[in-house]
Amino acid sequence: MKNTRSAAIALATLLAACTGAPAWGTNGKPVNPDIDEGMIRAGFLGSHPDLRYRLLGLEQRRQGKHADAFRFFQRAAYYGDKPSQGMLAEMLWNGTGTAADRPQAYAWMDLAAERGYEGFLVLRERYWNALGEVERDDALAQGEAIYAKYGDAAAQPRLARVLRRERLRMTGSRTGSAGTLKISVPGPAGPEEIDGSKFYDEKFWNPKMYRAWHDGIWMKPRIGQVTVGEAEQVKDAGHPASRIPAVKPTTDTREPATPDVDEAGLGTPKGG
Repeated sequence: MKNTRSAAIALATLLAACTGAPAWGTNGKPVNPDIDEGMIRAGFLGSHPDLRYRLLGLEQRRQGKHADAFRFFQRAAYYGDKPSQGMLAEMLWNGTGTAADRPQAYAWMDLAAERGYEGFLVLRERYWNALGEVERDDALAQGEAIYAKYGDAAAQPRLARVLRRERLRMTGSRTGSAGTLKISVPGPAGPEEIDGSKFYDEKFWNPKMYRAWHDGIWMKPRIGQVTVGEAEQVKDAGHPASRIPAVKPTTDTREPATPDVDEAGLGTPKGG
């Protein structure tokens, strides 16, 4: 019980650390480092479904709508969002917003740790140590289907397609380089302008650089002055292998459905 409770606390703290620097935007919604409220109002999240659906999941969770939050985290996970995959693990472990399923929870946490992110590796090992032998066998069996649909081999190419398509859609009809573009967005005191060089920074649109940006946030996240997991030893902490057998990625699967909610605060329209 102590291990599972501490895992939930650690995951919540990890999410809080990831979703802000500053931690919260002026409208109370969590944002990521380097993404400010102006970029959100300009529709940035509409072109980044991993971040968009994670934030919607967190908002539904904040409102106590846990079943809806679970669905939004699934949709973010479809685009390889590791924090959302970790949230799915916690919700399945505790039976929050969905039926409890500890083996499936482990499989999701294993997937969240796929890139070697230190915090998720620690949580993965806590989950594994709490499972019985039969549960462990079930976790590995369920994990194959989860990896096939949501693992990086399947999710990263679909996210890359969205990033490339949306960048072309948003800049294709404009002249000049991104650095000379000015984007007008609504603000509390009237229209505001943000520099195209900020909105169109390569790290947000080039798939490899975007992945590296996430790695920089998550590989060794720090909370206050304490590094997550520094009190625990994880063998080969750089990138220990998954226990789940390698599978062929499934790339032609349907995107998970989510509820129709008001996304005005995220600068994106309703629905998918």
